[in-house]
Amino acid sequence: MITIQLTKLESALDQVRKTYTKLMPTDAALIATALTQTGHQAIAIYEEQQFVWPEDVEKLSEAMLPHIKITQEAIEANAPKRVSKSAPEEEPIAINVGLMPNINAGERVLAGRDDLKTFLSDVLSDGVEYSYNPNDLGWQWALERVNWSTVAGSDISRRIRIKTAFTQGAVGVEIGSNTPKKRASKKVEVEVIVAPVAPVAPTEDEE
Repeated sequence: MITIQLTKLESALDQVRKTYTKLMPTDAALIATALTQTGHQAIAIYEEQQFVWPEDVEKLSEAMLPHIKITQEAIEANAPKRVSKSAPEEEPIAINVGLMPNINAGERVLAGRDDLKTFLSDVLSDGVEYSYNPNDLGWQWALERVNWSTVAGSDISRRIRIKTAFTQGAVGVEIGSNTPKKRASKKVEVEVIVAPVAPVAPTEDEE
């Protein structure tokens, strides 16, 4: 499995050259660019439907609306009628969207090179691990900027939190998400021993 860092094309190129040593330098650069695009422009999967970025942003947003509305209605039905000013901030509505590599986006980079298109398909079949920051993914960037009240045509009182992640055809690792947390230090009980203080003999003046 090859690791492609979407944040840095140079790193992706290094991985391609190390993994596929027989590729010509120019071809390696094309494959690295193509693989990067398959991740940047990944296909979104929601309720078994596929959506292409950026053409289907509005289509996916509308498909997610029923979930958002039902969740909001259920939350509001169970929420207390009176909320104190000191109450904690309301939990956002969380929605997960699956992703899969967009081989068509990669093939557009390889226009006129059918041999490299076949090679790209083989690389994806062998397995790809994308390493990225959230906004490296077109869908994550786009869905975070949707005005849900405008899409719904009514007020959406809760914040909407979208989480995109690779679920088919590839593995995705968000940079920084696997950083081990520091373990909380154990409290150590210290026994303090107070030694008795010997009385001080009075001075001549005090006598």
